[in-house]
Amino acid sequence: MSITDATRDLLARWDAPDTDQDSVRHTFLAFLDAAPNPCERACVPGHLTGSVIVFDAGLTHVLLTLHPRVGKWIQLGGHCEPGDGSVAATALREGLEESGLPSLRLTDDPVHLHTHPITCSLGRPTRHLDVRFAAVAEPTSDGSLPPIVRSDESTDLAWWPVDALPASVDTETIPILITRGLAALRPRTG
Repeated sequence: MSITDATRDLLARWDAPDTDQDSVRHTFLAFLDAAPNPCERACVPGHLTGSVIVFDAGLTHVLLTLHPRVGKWIQLGGHCEPGDGSVAATALREGLEESGLPSLRLTDDPVHLHTHPITCSLGRPTRHLDVRFAAVAEPTSDGSLPPIVRSDESTDLAWWPVDALPASVDTETIPILITRGLAALRPRTG
């Protein structure tokens, strides 16, 4: 199955948390049907990307990257690659590459969908249709935050308390990602 087909299947079965996200889901599905290569960065009108909001095992800290082009602290993520079997695989791969963490436990379903204009690596203005997941890093034996390694794709990389984010965080989406990510990762009660 192609990454496009896998992404279409994922989004077709995803139970969006509200009507706004369901509208975005339908937009993504229409784009997947209309574009000849919707998961490849060569698709100039726009392309799907995968990202992940990463939490520590205690769900008290979130890992954010200071993105060089965006100039704000955001979640980890990026472009789909030929070896990715799904947009979830893209999000997981990008999360591991950009954090230096040895493993992540990714949610099965997205926690948020977002589209935004950007000039990405092709140097031309385009649009990212970002499928966003949540993940948990493996706990450390002493309960400390897992060590991380900043990649060349980032200006900075740091763990932040979920209730004390940096001043230059992307306030449009990071609080939503934290709220929806925590809801997806916390054990169900009752």
